[in-house]
Order: sequence, then C-alpha cells, then structure tokens
Amino acid sequence: MTIAVPTFHRPAELTALLPMLLDHASRAAELAGADPTRPMPRFVAEVLVVDNDPAASGREAVEAIRDARLRYVVEAHPGISAVRNRAVDEAAGSRLLAFIDDDEHPHDGWLEHLLRTWSSAGHPAAVSGRVVASFAGPLDPWLEAGSFYTRRSMPTGTPIDVAAAGNLLLDLDAVRAAGVRFADDLGLSGGEDTLFSRELHASGRRMVWCDESVITDLVPLDRMTRRWVLKRAWSHGNSASVLRVRLSGGGVRALVARVASVLAGVARIVAGALRWAFGMLSRSLRHQARGARAVWRGGGMVQGAAGVVYQEYARNETAA
Repeated sequence: MTIAVPTFHRPAELTALLPMLLDHASRAAELAGADPTRPMPRFVAEVLVVDNDPAASGREAVEAIRDARLRYVVEAHPGISAVRNRAVDEAAGSRLLAFIDDDEHPHDGWLEHLLRTWSSAGHPAAVSGRVVASFAGPLDPWLEAGSFYTRRSMPTGTPIDVAAAGNLLLDLDAVRAAGVRFADDLGLSGGEDTLFSRELHASGRRMVWCDESVITDLVPLDRMTRRWVLKRAWSHGNSASVLRVRLSGGGVRALVARVASVLAGVARIVAGALRWAFGMLSRSLRHQARGARAVWRGGGMVQGAAGVVYQEYARNETAA
C-alpha cells in the first residue's frame, strides 16, 4: 500500500510528519493478520511525498530521512487535484492508498484502524476517518462559540456519500474501475475531494466511516481569525453551488440547479443576517458567529451559481 502526503512549501512540517508515518507503516504491517478476530490485509507500505513546488522545496526534508520506504516526486502543475492524481498514478503498484495532509499528525492506530475497517466492511471503495483540531494559540471566544473547527463524527461502519481527503483510505481497484479522477479545474478552489467522493459514490461504490482513525489538524495562527473563517465559509458555499451544478448532468437540470442554489444562498443570507442581529441584541457570541458564517456561505453560493469559481488557494507565483 501507499501513504501519500501532498505538500507545498512546508519542509518543517514534513520533517515532523514523515517519521510518524514510517512508524505507522511499520506498526500496521506488524499487526497485519496478527489478530484473527480483527482481520487486516498483509501488506508492505511505502510513504510517498508529492511536492507541488516546482523548486522542490520539500526534497531536503525527505532526503534527510534515509529510509527505503520513503519516495519523493515533484508535481509541477499547480493545484491539489494534480497532486492527488499524481499520487494515484504513482501508487500504480498498490491496491490501497491512504491520504494525509502535510499539516496533520496521525493519532495512535490511525492506519491500523483504516485498514481494519476496510477489511471488516467488505473492502469498500473508501474509508474516511476523523479529524480534530489543535490550535497554535488561544482561540478567539467568537470562533470557539461558533464551533467552526469541529468536524463530524459517527459510528464506525456508517455508510457515507461524501468524504474529505485529509484522512482517507482508497481502494484503488475500485477507483480505477469507476474511472474517477480529481477535477483539475478545482485544484486551486477546493472541493475537489467532495466532487471525487460524490462521483465515486454515484458510480455505485461503497464508502464507510471509521471513527477510531483520528488525525490532528494543526491550525496555524493565520487560520485562527474571523476573517479566515468567513472567507472559508464563502469558499465552501461557492464550492457547494459549483458542485451542485456540475453533478446535475447539464442542460435544463443545470439551470434548475443554478436557480436552486441562488434561492438557497439568498435564504442563507437573510436567515444569517437575522441570526447575527439577534446575537447582537442578546449578546450571544454563538448566534453572532453562526449568523455571520451563514451570510458569507450564502454569498458564496450565489457566486458559485453564477458560474464564478472562488480560487481559495490561488497563488501569486507562477508554476510550470
């Protein structure tokens, strides 16, 4: 199997993460098949770093760790979609591919739990795990009241129809049979993993949840601001509309999807503004925060319905 780490301008994060992943690969391989009551496939794991920096800024961090299971490639085409697709292509000799981002840290048993769930659930096309946040400093009470960094949790084995790629195990046999790829035109906007997983599910492939597989998302100071949270809400709203139109199938259904997205976006703006106003009157930080977020998400939905894709991850530098 392959553990893939997309990266861009984060050599320090790679230096911290890669030894953890190699350790997880070793422990999971040692435990494979050891407990007949909790089946796991036998495998040999490699760790693949796919660097989206044409200047290969992550190479030194990788080469400093001398381990035959560690591999490094550069994907010069900008965008996370190109990186994820390159990882899928580079894992041609593997059946299983686990994604983890370069700003995340795995908890004990992270990989083992993904593999055991995949095996015990009858080899679904994807297994998605849980993400928890760790903050670089004290959190603004307004942000804490809004619960903006709280991710979903559900019983292991629960069927799902959408998954993020930050903690995701893919059965590449199923992915290849479905012919699903990460959309390149969403590489700098986000939402590529949402579209990928929805298309995988729409192809008839199963996806399940694993609540025991946990990673920590390391939230830096520049993502602990009200401005960042509201811009992220706009981006998510934009992606929701863009994907709704794309998944509609085109023609009249696409027009219906656009109108529905506009109406839903306007409704969010109105409801969010009312909730924010109530929060101001009642001095409720939660209502203020959630109301403001709804307004921004609604604005993004209207923008996306109009065919404008918000480039959340647009870069100043030119990549080859």
